[in-house]
Amino acid sequence: MRPLHFLRTLCLGLAAACSATLALAQAKPGELLEFNYGLPAANHASVFVAQDLGLFEKVGLKPKFYFFQSGAPLLAGLKSESLDVVTSGLAVVFALGQGIPLKFIFWEANSAASEGLVVDPKSGINSYRDIGKAKKIGAATGTCAQVALYLMAKKAGVDYAKLDVVNIPAPLFRNAFISGSIDAGIAWPPFSLQLRAEGYPVASFDEEYTPPGGVCPGLTAVRPTYLQQHPEIGLKLVQVEAMAREAIARNPQLGVDAYVRRLQVSPEVARATLERECCGRGIPSFAEQVDAASPYSMTSKEGGLVGKLMLAQEALLAAKAIAQPIPLAVFQQAVDPSHLQAYLKAGGK
Repeated sequence: MRPLHFLRTLCLGLAAACSATLALAQAKPGELLEFNYGLPAANHASVFVAQDLGLFEKVGLKPKFYFFQSGAPLLAGLKSESLDVVTSGLAVVFALGQGIPLKFIFWEANSAASEGLVVDPKSGINSYRDIGKAKKIGAATGTCAQVALYLMAKKAGVDYAKLDVVNIPAPLFRNAFISGSIDAGIAWPPFSLQLRAEGYPVASFDEEYTPPGGVCPGLTAVRPTYLQQHPEIGLKLVQVEAMAREAIARNPQLGVDAYVRRLQVSPEVARATLERECCGRGIPSFAEQVDAASPYSMTSKEGGLVGKLMLAQEALLAAKAIAQPIPLAVFQQAVDPSHLQAYLKAGGK
């Protein structure tokens, strides 16, 4: 079955969940909670569609959006408490490492499904095993890309310290390839697939050199003080995410159009990105996120999300992107599955 056809037919199985979500999400008119929402430029289909369809307002929320080239610039906004909610990748590890507290509410995406090693076709690099052939490799410091490159080198038996790594975010890779500044790079979605469409092959996707579920969680998080002031926001954000997923399942074109408008990619690239993320590969279900045995678990104390963050930390330490390790307890305290559990207990899917 074709992935997009799967997404359309999936709605039949979601009919009860759609009704339950709408019942949970009713908000009283005129009672909109305003907050600042920060996101890097990446594959945030559910957030984009929720914005387009007014789903935040349906549950009583009124976000003001701020977009960044990568996850790292979010840190200043979090540190100054200018941002209340973020959806990001491994910038969250840096936040915790700098003593910036966060509460992770749910996985919005598994970007490892579409992240990969993009190469110049003239480089002679045919898979991640050839990473030692690269002359200059683009990988933004402190991101999933840097972690993926470290794990790739480790699996290929190459000393990461001997690689010539250039700190360039994925949205800037095209110009870097054209100018010869890099001949390989780790690109997150949708830019990995955009580059592929423009003649720069994805030699390997993350799934070839990372553990099951990858090491690039896309997480929605809230500042603890803001969550304490507005405890209802956690459940409301889950409700919005659920409704957006259901809307995309019914009509995948919503996600395609959102990517085209927000990220300036072609409809073909947008569709390819959604197809890479569909069918349980790129978007962990809520049930998986509360399952202690799942690679996406938010309830496991050492596996699942906590384990992935610890592995990411190991890579960032080895790459000298962070100076000292973050205690396991800090990660454990940051993961808060209670809002997902409340949603599921109330009948959501």
